[in-house]
Amino acid sequence: MLTFGAAVSTAPDHQRALDEIIPAALAQLGGAPDLVVCFFSMEHAAAATGIALSLSERTGTSAIIGCTAQGVIGDGRELEGEPGLAVWMARLPGVEVRPFALRVLPLEDGVGIGGWPDLLDEERASVLLLADPFTFPADSFLERLNIEQPGLPVLGGMVSGAMEPGKHRLLYGTEVLDGGAAGVALVGPVDIRAVVSQGCRPVGSPFAVTRGEGNIVHELGGRPAVDRLRQMLAGLDQHEQELLRGGGLQVGQVIDEHKDSFDRGDFLVRGLLGADPDTGSIAVADSVEIGQTLQFHVRDADAADEDLELLLSPVSRWRPRGVLLFSCNGRGRGFFGEPDHDAARVAAATDAAPMAGFFAQGELGPIGGRNFLHTFTASMAVFCEPRDPVPALDRAAEASAAAPPGPGSEQPSAPGAPEPV
Repeated sequence: MLTFGAAVSTAPDHQRALDEIIPAALAQLGGAPDLVVCFFSMEHAAAATGIALSLSERTGTSAIIGCTAQGVIGDGRELEGEPGLAVWMARLPGVEVRPFALRVLPLEDGVGIGGWPDLLDEERASVLLLADPFTFPADSFLERLNIEQPGLPVLGGMVSGAMEPGKHRLLYGTEVLDGGAAGVALVGPVDIRAVVSQGCRPVGSPFAVTRGEGNIVHELGGRPAVDRLRQMLAGLDQHEQELLRGGGLQVGQVIDEHKDSFDRGDFLVRGLLGADPDTGSIAVADSVEIGQTLQFHVRDADAADEDLELLLSPVSRWRPRGVLLFSCNGRGRGFFGEPDHDAARVAAATDAAPMAGFFAQGELGPIGGRNFLHTFTASMAVFCEPRDPVPALDRAAEASAAAPPGPGSEQPSAPGAPEPV
């Protein structure tokens, strides 16, 4: 049986914090952990090596990943603007735990990624990944991974808390890294379900991109994209106009074009960078393809709350045992106007299953069977007792069928190889 333990401390001294949380988490666990995950605020960044060594010595494992954070999440609380150190432990009988560190390799024609673990197609695997936003190209890496290993879920977050490269800290066993990424592949009988709440609501009507290039959309549904934007704005009610002023306008890109209709959860939400009335074009914070369906979205606290509650509604039926929560550092008290919004709702939906997490500078999680780097999102890994085994090849085939084809026909090499991304 899977067992988990978690604890969080606000003690400003890292040793005192560890003295509080390690025994508390181990007591819930009922034995030595197979995996330890740790998040700590920037007040503890200088003590990263001591934290890693203490965790290894006192838990008996070197399967440790962790990182600095702008804010730490634990015990249904979100610690913002104060010291925080959270630890999360898992006993995973029969599961192979494969920690890894990813490094960026300079090449003549770009950069490559080294350190990716060997994961066979027939293996049932999930990946937790913590990456430094200054030094690791998470977006392009996930794009490649979606093509090379379709159906492999990746959940995690971009490390936060520092304003310049070299200041973040990542834990990889007892090593401390100041860049790249640290993660763990979990292979075997554990059911890790992803919940990715983007917190936006579609407005207006969906339209196919009929002319565009790169991230510039010239036409939507055969008309200039700016005309479609004006048409949508003219149809907003007073409440939607207020939401637009408060949260800005976003663009949703449909993930699965095979559906007859689209609703919340069917879109990958990206920012609207600008509109040019002279050319009639709009710019989106991602590349678009001809024929892809787009719909404008609004983001606000009410929409984010509603979206999270909707996605969490079936979670209690999954028999959750443990949770890792990666919430955008643009959420929290400043966005929702109340403390502990995401953490409290996740705790309630999971019957207070042991939880830890942090406020990330970008969140990783799958939508429609493909992994993406998100913003303003709450992404969570919900650990449940395993369901009936599903062959990885079947899952990969389903994900591949649902996903749009990648650009071109070339087959990229494995992520572990030092090839361009």
